[in-house]
Amino acid sequence: MQEALRAGRPINKVLIAQDTGRHTVVGAILHLARERKIVVEHVDRRVIERLSSTGHSQGVLALAAAKAYATIEQMLDAAQTQGQHLLLVLLDGIEDPQNLGAIIRTADGAGAHGVVIPERRAVGLTAAVGRASAGAIEYVPVAQVSNLSNAIRELGKRQVWTVGIDPAGDREYTQVDFRQPTAIVIGAEGTGLSHLIKERCDMLASIPMRGKVASLNASVATALVLYEALRQRAAAPTPSAPPG
Repeated sequence: MQEALRAGRPINKVLIAQDTGRHTVVGAILHLARERKIVVEHVDRRVIERLSSTGHSQGVLALAAAKAYATIEQMLDAAQTQGQHLLLVLLDGIEDPQNLGAIIRTADGAGAHGVVIPERRAVGLTAAVGRASAGAIEYVPVAQVSNLSNAIRELGKRQVWTVGIDPAGDREYTQVDFRQPTAIVIGAEGTGLSHLIKERCDMLASIPMRGKVASLNASVATALVLYEALRQRAAAPTPSAPPG
């Protein structure tokens, strides 16, 4: 693990068992992780043993990324180079690799310029995510940010309209104008958008539910909204500025 850290290999986070002693090797790993600003999480040893391929992790495990992360700035530049208004997907705590992989696959199909995920309490670009994306992970930039709320604030400064998808939205998602630079914000499985993220969004929009279940799977919700954005952008000219 130390060699992987020294070599600069993309790593999502380092897991350390809560009962692991602070011996020399652990200290060296923590030092290297801090230097590279890699998230370190202290977890129950059983979590590490379950994730370890060998079952002999010695209480420390690095979760390697299947692909290097991009930056939001690179996504902004890509949209500008292509002569398009930005279309991003921001994910507020998606923990299921199948969901993240499916979202990345849909983002590729709908022509989104990237996906943004938080460092903590969310799945990163693992091998399972890569498999679930059916190869789309190679084509869709994914940025990992330390604070999703701050990322939304910075996007606002760049005139990017943020639309949170939430049952409390005051309009349906089909009534939102997605032709402008837009970041679609999707909440976690089961819990939806956090209170702070809801407050940060410029607008909340809902997906109508006619049955007994209150919400859709995160990847399905993302697909509906992204393809509505794609439909609108293909059907009509792009406005010059977000609505007030």
